[in-house]
Amino acid sequence: MTTPAATDDPVAALVARVEGFVREHVIPAERDSRLGPHGPSFDLVAELREQARAAKLIAPHIVNGEHLSHRDTARVLRAAGYSPLGPVALNVMAPDEGNMFLLHKVANAAQRARYLQPLVAAQVRSAFLMTEPDGGAGSDPQMLQTRAVKIGDGWQIDGRKWLISGAEGATFGIVMARTSESGATMFLVDLDDPAIRIERVLDTLDTSMPGGHAVMALNGLRVPESRILGELHQGFRYAQLRLAPARLTHCMRWHGAAQRAQDIAVDYACRRQAFGKTLVEHEGVGFMLADNQIELQQAELMIDWCAGVLDAGQRGTRESSMTKVAVSEALFRVADRCVQVLGGLGITRDTIVEQVFREIRAFRIYDGPSEVHRWSLARRLQRDWTRRSGGT
Repeated sequence: MTTPAATDDPVAALVARVEGFVREHVIPAERDSRLGPHGPSFDLVAELREQARAAKLIAPHIVNGEHLSHRDTARVLRAAGYSPLGPVALNVMAPDEGNMFLLHKVANAAQRARYLQPLVAAQVRSAFLMTEPDGGAGSDPQMLQTRAVKIGDGWQIDGRKWLISGAEGATFGIVMARTSESGATMFLVDLDDPAIRIERVLDTLDTSMPGGHAVMALNGLRVPESRILGELHQGFRYAQLRLAPARLTHCMRWHGAAQRAQDIAVDYACRRQAFGKTLVEHEGVGFMLADNQIELQQAELMIDWCAGVLDAGQRGTRESSMTKVAVSEALFRVADRCVQVLGGLGITRDTIVEQVFREIRAFRIYDGPSEVHRWSLARRLQRDWTRRSGGT
């Protein structure tokens, strides 16, 4: 992990501070006994965030109330992601980071004061309630089953959600509910409302999310009109506004983790002897590490390309789909090779490589599996061809 030295580049200085914090405070916490199958305990998260607050590194991608550019955010989040606990400690973890972005873009002044400001300050955690079980919304959000019905001067929400990241222990959530046959609306809800119940926390492949991933029931949840986020029936549009940058920040964070796995594998291969020479001198090993370096560089360039598209004010839907597929699959190959290079050590928890492998495998599902993105890109290719050819 290297940072360019540039005295006239304040982001380079910020990245260096993030790198130093992760190495000094976060990596030692990776062996803490309070790490469990549903992520770090809430008190461990609080401790790490107090350390980050003391270092003035809470939500470092937001400076003086404004988000850094997507390109600069990539630099910061890659550094934060060098440990799976880094994004948690620095308050740049999903879903909070994506919710910050959406609230900044869509929320009104009162909603920002009540929900956004405490979230940015790491005083609370949040959740994003869209995905559903039982044939509901998943890769296809149009299958949304949760409904909100107008009752008096407010709304009643009923439905079930699942795989809701970080819901246990979160203070508020953004709920997506159908409000017309073709439209949906986002609502801000307090998760301590008795009408919201966590049925269970799922046991999943990944283990870095505080609160894990929950199955939730919303039964007769009443919310006032003031809890509508943005405009009525515009939920699907806001979901796209949130998802393109959120796909990209996943790529940024996990790029940092894959780089960590590569660094560990290189160190091991340069030290470990077998058949009369170090592992790295055996082409079967050295070439794997070389391929990793190539794919890490390609992934970084893809992230920066898509970030540039978003920074130019474009929606970036196509570009973020392409980047999410390419980067998630490349980083998984990197992590897989690192496990292979480490051999027996790679399947143990004596290094972080085993966890990085699991987490990046799950990342290939987050924010749409590769197959859905490829299908969407193919449809766009067909539409473009039809437009060019006049439909013949």
